[in-house]
Amino acid sequence: MNAPEFLDTNVLIYAYSPDDPRKQEIARELLKRGVKGECIVSVQVLAELAATLLHKIKPPTPPEEVADVIDLLATIPTVQPDADAVRRAVQAHQHYKVHFYDGMIIAAAERAGCKKIWSEDLNAGQEYFGVRIENPFA
Repeated sequence: MNAPEFLDTNVLIYAYSPDDPRKQEIARELLKRGVKGECIVSVQVLAELAATLLHKIKPPTPPEEVADVIDLLATIPTVQPDADAVRRAVQAHQHYKVHFYDGMIIAAAERAGCKKIWSEDLNAGQEYFGVRIENPFA
């Protein structure tokens, strides 16, 4: 079996944002793969998505709709953070000079055995602890 791929928060946000139909279509295809177990998210990714939908987009998404979105995404395998993940995120920050929360994404993907993170935010083509970044929208 192929290694699962990790979905960064921006992929999920594009899936629920009508602002860019091309990116929305690509993101939704990746979410479909996630539902099939081919992609993974972390608790952090789900929390960042909820916070964005509730507070950062205009108009804000009603809480009941956000809860429905999270329920739909619950079928995607999810990585739980712990002290080891936080420690690894600190190491990612130290070695790669990434923001701590990006380090948490890297740590979660590494822990899940992913070889790829789909992200628009990290450096496409770069590897962090053996996990390669790919920009699905490039």
